[in-house]
Amino acid sequence: MKRKIITIDEEKCNGCGLCVGACHEGALQLIDGKARLISESYCDGLGDCLPECPTGSITLEERETADYDEEAVQKHLNKSKAKSEGCLTSGCPGTQAKLLAKKQPESAHVQSNEASQSQLSQWPCQLKLVSSNALYLDNAHLLLAADCTAFAYPNIHQQFMRDKITLIACPKLDDVDYSEKLATILKLHEIKSLTILKMEVPCCGGLVNAVRKAMINSGKMVPWEVVTISTNGKVIEA
Repeated sequence: MKRKIITIDEEKCNGCGLCVGACHEGALQLIDGKARLISESYCDGLGDCLPECPTGSITLEERETADYDEEAVQKHLNKSKAKSEGCLTSGCPGTQAKLLAKKQPESAHVQSNEASQSQLSQWPCQLKLVSSNALYLDNAHLLLAADCTAFAYPNIHQQFMRDKITLIACPKLDDVDYSEKLATILKLHEIKSLTILKMEVPCCGGLVNAVRKAMINSGKMVPWEVVTISTNGKVIEA
């Protein structure tokens, strides 16, 4: 059968995973750091993934290929859902969405153990890898932290990450417009609050701009605040 179907230029693909979350049929996966069409019969040819691709590596072309198989797609989605709920997904860390269990410290050492215990609530935490559809984003208090803050501020786990979903990013080094992904997250989930933790360096202002743009584009405003860390590891008062 000749029909429209996507094709992926792997040299252009940067492995951001945005297309994976945009594909409602689950036809795309990240394999070895690149987006791959896992079955041509899963692709409906409508191209919902195209506008999500920041590098333009995905295009539609008309060619001889297998028919779109809606029944196979449904079975595939059901299987993927079961794996996701059981935290059994495999492949790129960006597809291994799961909550992380926290150990309860023994009472005799509560204070010392809590101070050293990780407060990371979910995996993955890199914004570039996080799926916009991740269930742990529902009703979440988000922490959007610049990469360097974890190294500059020693008490980041207890003071900022505790009881939050942590997303980390670098607007200077990551070749992605994060406003688009953040807007999608805001549209798909009820976000309770959003804290931006950034360094005092100018490039970190990109995170603030991305959040502002995301709220405007999504039409959803949530309570948010900006906390700035100095290069010598101090919170700079507003």
